[in-house]
Amino acid sequence: MPLRQYVYFALSSSRTTAQEMTAWLGIEPDETTVRGSRRADSPPLPVTHRWKVVCREPGLSVDELVARLLDRLGPHTDRIAELAARLAAEDEEYGSAVLEVVRYFNDDEATHGAAATVQPNLFGWHLDPDVLRFLAATGAALDVDEYDMTPD
Repeated sequence: MPLRQYVYFALSSSRTTAQEMTAWLGIEPDETTVRGSRRADSPPLPVTHRWKVVCREPGLSVDELVARLLDRLGPHTDRIAELAARLAAEDEEYGSAVLEVVRYFNDDEATHGAAATVQPNLFGWHLDPDVLRFLAATGAALDVDEYDMTPD
């Protein structure tokens, strides 16, 4: 079954911009979202500013994708935790930190360019104690989105 997956860590706020988050952390994000950049009326879309570090390397398990994120973010855990707490305190509804796992099953895009070699089993995954400590320290939620892309 073709599988495409990626992970990201994001900080969100309806008040603090991604640029301000970058200045606070001293870490350049891979992606940002600007509140109201798609629609400024009420409610604006997107509803939050978002600062994201992403790992989209194909052929890696979720464990390996998350480990790559933690290699980048782990040394900055204290600053991330401080900022995440500040965002949550100033914006109770939208201030948040999240580790997001996104998986697309039966995805034709996953097979484009794939070599005719045996692919590793990417279906099972776990979070090791270092990841759990990072999530606890930063107050981050774990969110897993899985989509079945099988044509109807």
